[in-house]
Amino acid sequence: MNIPIQLPLNIQLRDDALFSNFFVGKNELLIETLKLFSQNIAEPFIYCYGEKGTGRSHLLQACCHLAFEKKHDAFYLSLKNFDELTPDIFNNLEQYELICIDDIECILDNAKWAEAFFHFYNRMRDNKTNMLISAHQSPQKLSCILPDLKSRLTSGLILEIQNLTDTQKIQVLKMRAENRGLFLSDDVANYLLNRFSRNMSDLFSIFETLDRASLATKRKLTIPFIKTIIF
Repeated sequence: MNIPIQLPLNIQLRDDALFSNFFVGKNELLIETLKLFSQNIAEPFIYCYGEKGTGRSHLLQACCHLAFEKKHDAFYLSLKNFDELTPDIFNNLEQYELICIDDIECILDNAKWAEAFFHFYNRMRDNKTNMLISAHQSPQKLSCILPDLKSRLTSGLILEIQNLTDTQKIQVLKMRAENRGLFLSDDVANYLLNRFSRNMSDLFSIFETLDRASLATKRKLTIPFIKTIIF
């Protein structure tokens, strides 16, 4: 089947959103399951959830990258900004071998979108398409305007992404700095963790700001320097 990798409204995959770039922590079994899923040798429907900053989008995109590597058709779609799309985005997606739908919670209280996704889910199941869905909560805790759709969401394998410990978050920040040719001391990493959000998405955003400032000023990442940039 020759389906293009990107459709007009599909979000481009980040080049660095790979399994090899994901700090596993306590998620060994989850990662192995998703790798098998990407190769069509696991549960056909997986619901994956975790708090903001646990790497949900990274993992969904990593599944697509691995699927492409193994010569499978795959499609990634984030519904975070669904108001910029139309529900017919789901039309014919069941033709892909693997579908990754990010931020499903964003559409569940919208009747038009929920119904469109409900019908897409049924087509996907009938077509034996593999689907991975992500959200910030378990399906049982989500608000959903369609009870039948909520029932569908609980029907597959449900996996929770475990958050990293503070020590592991510091390791991740130091690794990211090293990959950029920067040195991040334990003191500076602890300072970032204690002064700002412990959410990895927020920490990465802060690090990007500091990285650009360090490059522009040719200064090392020190606590006094960080104070001049952030405060």
